[in-house]
Amino acid sequence: MDMSETNDVSALELAALMCSRVCHDVISPVGAIINGLEVLADDDDPEMKAHAMELITKSAAQASAKLQFARLCFGAAGSASAELDLQDAKAVAEGLMMGERAALTWNAPAATIGKDYVKLLLNMILIGMAAIPRGGEVAVSVDGELAKPTLRIRSTGQAARIPEETAKFLGGRSPDRFLDARAAQPYFTGLVARSLGLSIDARMDGEAFVIEASFVDSGAGV
Repeated sequence: MDMSETNDVSALELAALMCSRVCHDVISPVGAIINGLEVLADDDDPEMKAHAMELITKSAAQASAKLQFARLCFGAAGSASAELDLQDAKAVAEGLMMGERAALTWNAPAATIGKDYVKLLLNMILIGMAAIPRGGEVAVSVDGELAKPTLRIRSTGQAARIPEETAKFLGGRSPDRFLDARAAQPYFTGLVARSLGLSIDARMDGEAFVIEASFVDSGAGV
């Protein structure tokens, strides 16, 4: 069921929820940096100081990777008609995945593409990661004409499944469903897809999870 027009979320509410999502993602590594700095300031044990520096370095890299990813995934990089390099999208996705259990496989041309397609692709990667909480592989593909691409994420791993929030909110929000910061991301993903005129679908393909966005024939529903 397409619920995209059933109960729209206000722009202010959605912005607040997405900000909460970004803050949630960055709080953990930033907190680890603070803990490491406290150890450096209060502990004279050389081994503890070395461990603290390792923690700070690793956490700073994670925080930077998450922020760089969020900038392209949720932000407004470039002008309204800007194009972004798919290799840049690959780089920020690889940076994000370094701190995750899943491995990334990238099958997309070395080319520029409309920035909102990049935004959609990165959001689909987040959903693909959520589909395999125990780890596995997230395979990314961009096919067809770059002016009207087909974007596909295929996630394989133990206990792969359609994330609950994706099942409930990718197509929009019904009046009886409460949208929180966790659910806002798949809801936002659906909004981006529909704004581009793409149909987006999340499904199981055997034991693999697949989320795909593609253009539909003129006059067909999204």
